[in-house]
This record gives sequence, structure tokens and C-alpha cells, in this order.
Amino acid sequence: MLRPDLLPDHAWIAAHIPHQGGMCLLDRVLAWDAQHIRCSATSHRSPANPLREQGRLGAANAVEYAAQAMAVHGALLAGAGRPLGAGYLASVRGVRLHAERIDDMADDLQVEATRLSGDDAVILYAFTVGTAGRCLAEGRASVVLDAASFSATP
Repeated sequence: MLRPDLLPDHAWIAAHIPHQGGMCLLDRVLAWDAQHIRCSATSHRSPANPLREQGRLGAANAVEYAAQAMAVHGALLAGAGRPLGAGYLASVRGVRLHAERIDDMADDLQVEATRLSGDDAVILYAFTVGTAGRCLAEGRASVVLDAASFSATP
């Protein structure tokens, strides 16, 4: 289990979520508890960011940053003795984009996710992605845990 006084860095994050290489977008966890996580990222400024299209990173990609923060939160909770299973982003709702793109933001991204409700099967999070006091994107996301258990029976 991760000591509470140590906050995960990029290496820890990459070792605990399925996103690897350039797709592991978060640099570090800044704070977390059972209901909330706050992470930072600089990958939005990288010309090698795999989410870039036609040389730019649109604001809708902030949802992926938020989803990765949720995955990190799940890994931290699992490490704290609360097994959560593999999570899959099932839906996003109420997403509001307050910028056209995020690659031109000079400051680090601040990615926050707050667990609103959930059980052993589905978790609902609210999320925000911003920089230095400016909200770039916000919304809610449902994460399904152990999607294999929802498969249809013949």
C-alpha cells in the first residue's frame, strides 16, 4: 500500500493504469482521499501527445485526462484495501467545454475528479480540468467496474 505521505508520480501512475507510453497523460497526484483526486499534467503541451489531431489538442480531450484521474483514484483505493476491479468509461454527461483547445495552455493542467456515488459495479464522478484558476472542461462520468460481469448470457 502507498504510504499516505507519498503522492504518486508518473512512474507510479504508469505502473497502475492500463495507459502506457505517451498515452499515460498524468504527471503526478497532488492530493487524494476516498472521494476525491487532484492530479497535474504537462503532456497537453507536448507535440508528441498521441491525442493531437492536425497539430492541435482539442478541449474535448480533457475527458481523457479526467478518465485517467479516475483510473488512478481507483488504483489508489484498491491499494488501500478496497478492490474495485478494472474500470471502463461508460458514459459522460453534462460536459461543458470552456476552451476550444488545451495544447496552447502555458500552465500545467489541474485534473480533478470527485466520486459522487457508486457501488461495486458502477461509480459516478464529477470532473473538472483547468489551469491556474481557469476551468477548461467539466462534466460527469460513469465508470463501470468489471464490465465482464455485465455480459449477456446466451
